[in-house]
Amino acid sequence: MSERPLCEGRVVVVTGAGRGLGRAHALAFAAEGARIVVNDLGVGLDGTPGERGPAALVAEEIRTAGGEAVAHGGDIATAEGAASLVRTALETYGRLDTLVNNAGFLRDRMLVNLDEDDWDAVMRVHLKGHFLPLKHAAAHWRTEAKAGRTPSARVVNTSSGAGLLGSVGQGNYSAAKAGIVGLTLVAAAELGRYGVQVNAIAPAARTRMTEGTFAETMAAPGTGFDAMAPENVSPLVVWLGSAAGAGVTGRVFETEGGRITVMEGWRPGPSADKGARRTPAEAGETVLKLLAAAEAPGAVYGAG
Repeated sequence: MSERPLCEGRVVVVTGAGRGLGRAHALAFAAEGARIVVNDLGVGLDGTPGERGPAALVAEEIRTAGGEAVAHGGDIATAEGAASLVRTALETYGRLDTLVNNAGFLRDRMLVNLDEDDWDAVMRVHLKGHFLPLKHAAAHWRTEAKAGRTPSARVVNTSSGAGLLGSVGQGNYSAAKAGIVGLTLVAAAELGRYGVQVNAIAPAARTRMTEGTFAETMAAPGTGFDAMAPENVSPLVVWLGSAAGAGVTGRVFETEGGRITVMEGWRPGPSADKGARRTPAEAGETVLKLLAAAEAPGAVYGAG
């Protein structure tokens, strides 16, 4: 007897699914029986208007393979675009089970050269582009739960190692991706009562955004395994987006090649309480003692 597809009957929305990681996620969900809303605005790497139609191409690819998919070309960093994304799932398939927030682009600059527009644009697509689809999907799921139809809903957000450790030349991107971790933790705490689980991934893969970094990293000789292929990240996303991951929420997973790591965030380290106000000199002396007993932080990407 054949094994039932992991996401059979589920409706999954993937943002930024026209290329790279998003495309890989959409195809992987479809292969596990999900019906897909493929969102992509069709802009260039820096977010400027570019080639249109990648969402339609991916949706067609899924349908050609025997799956079900519909394209959505709206801007999910606007209230109307995010609302229409959720409406598309509900009007086309009658339900929404999983939201994968993946859309993003880069405008890399060193801080002293980083323009306000570059800061705002990256914050908009990454942070606002996560918040608004999440808000509209969550409103639907809350309504369902209050009507006695508590969903088995899932959200998978996309952070980055840059958001966990920082990355030289990517102050805007690092700040946005760190913000996504905070948003994930809050959403997991707030939405659990409505049957919604929220997690985040910090992936490493070869996409348009990272092709310069990983251009030379190809399949290991004799293995046929390309560790930087975006398809390696998608199995974790599919599992987190399925009903199988019941009870897993508020977590961040780093994933690269065949490796999955549970990331452990800020926790109290060494501490000292005088019970009274310190002088600046005393504060400094205390800090130095505490740092000597603390673990060294991870290195910022690109530093040194």
